[in-house]
Amino acid sequence: MKLINFYKRVLSALILIPFTLYFSLKGFFLFDIFLIFCFLITFIEWHKMTKDHFFYIPGIFFIMFSFYTVSNIRNSDIYFGLDNFLFVFLICISTDIGGYVFGKFFKGPKLSKISPNKTYSGVIGSFIFTLITTLFLINEYIVPVSTNILTSNNFYILIYSMILSLASQAGDLLISYFKRISGQKDTGNLIPGHGGILDRIDGMILAFPIFFLINLY
Repeated sequence: MKLINFYKRVLSALILIPFTLYFSLKGFFLFDIFLIFCFLITFIEWHKMTKDHFFYIPGIFFIMFSFYTVSNIRNSDIYFGLDNFLFVFLICISTDIGGYVFGKFFKGPKLSKISPNKTYSGVIGSFIFTLITTLFLINEYIVPVSTNILTSNNFYILIYSMILSLASQAGDLLISYFKRISGQKDTGNLIPGHGGILDRIDGMILAFPIFFLINLY
């Protein structure tokens, strides 16, 4: 059963990542249509999961802000743009993959009772995969060149990517916490092997706003 779920997870990722990248590369109108579709599903999943809890309303506002930052980062040619969007997106993806691979392979002590599947080895794997991805992005010049914090110094870019990876992992734990309180395993069942849209973007939903706020001024 676990092996079948693993294959479903891999197959879903192989479909979703290129699909998302396609709309990301198109940008503007098509990207915003795609983003609105994702937002509506995320809102429905959040509503069903948390409608009876005190964090329901604050969560809606934060989700709205998070999606706003994604659109702004991708479509703004002045402060952000495609390279910056790809930078954050790929850091989040590498964080998720690294955590999953290392967690499944090395196992070890659990990170928190909030999410029983999270392990310390998974955290290490997330940072290692992020490091590898960042080095690749630097080599391909896909780095957040518009930021006011970073210079051309690659060391600072690596540190910056680690901050985003940490934010992505924190977002994952945060959504896990809400699921635990709500008594749900997944936020939905739309994506085989992953659950709902919110399960898939839980790390991005925090990483993108942090990137946006850091680079706002």
